[in-house]
Amino acid sequence: MIVSASYRTDIPAFYGAWFLNRFRAGFARVANPYGRQVSTVPLRAGVDGFVFWTRNAAPFRAALAEVRRAAIPFVVQYTVTGYPRALETSVIEAERAVGDIRALAEEYGPRAVVWRYDPIIFSSLTPAAVHRHTFTRLADALAGAVDECVVSFANIYRKTARNLAAAARAHHFAWSDPPGEEKRDLAMQLGVLGRERGLAVTVCSQDSYVVPGIRPAACVEARRLEDVAAGWGLPRTIAVKQKGNRPDCLCAESRDIGAYDSCPHGCTYCYAVGSRTLAKRGFQEHDPAGEFLVTPPWWQPRQSLL
Repeated sequence: MIVSASYRTDIPAFYGAWFLNRFRAGFARVANPYGRQVSTVPLRAGVDGFVFWTRNAAPFRAALAEVRRAAIPFVVQYTVTGYPRALETSVIEAERAVGDIRALAEEYGPRAVVWRYDPIIFSSLTPAAVHRHTFTRLADALAGAVDECVVSFANIYRKTARNLAAAARAHHFAWSDPPGEEKRDLAMQLGVLGRERGLAVTVCSQDSYVVPGIRPAACVEARRLEDVAAGWGLPRTIAVKQKGNRPDCLCAESRDIGAYDSCPHGCTYCYAVGSRTLAKRGFQEHDPAGEFLVTPPWWQPRQSLL
């Protein structure tokens, strides 16, 4: 089994103490975001590997070291976009993130880190020319440290449009969701820029933008975890089936331990946050010693599954 931590929130940046407590306990509880079902997810026994999703892994270094000592391979999916504060309120500076990625690759091997330049937002602050420039600058800085960059174009859900519109009014910019051909053109250009720097550019869950020179991404990938383990002198085979989370997703089956509306980074386009007020409240109310990342208000201890 592969554990995802987490595409619903940034556990490495904000919830490292909670993860360490749950890892030592050997399990976490997860509430279904669409109902009141609760599952218990093992975090040691039977776990083949972890995939961590983050914009800032620096606070998580002790947790990564402990997972490594437990001989469980992991991959860090590390997002760095270099967007302005109007779009990303409180993420760390791109230069700090690049330095952190290079340090992680040096310590755990280049297969242990994947750079993500996603989601791609089209706005008056970030037109295609700015994306090309920023991508090139970041790719130059990361060349040799990572071998893959995952890209995707923002899915404009209702709450995404609402949050982008509010940010646009507050910061005086305009945003758009351009035609697919414009996105395919940019994807092809980023693919060329990546290959020139030794990076495979892959597209996450969007087959419409798989253009020549770019392949679909598998963000939760058993093969990469096997390569990480082999690099640590722990060769193993991870037998999991492909089971994507949405159409066009090629990820291996995994269990996610995060919670929506709990990441206070303040990215205006985030699909996992309905409002930053809710996210900040979730973060403030979470209990590092709790079994849930954010305990559902309806949960009663007597319902314990163990």
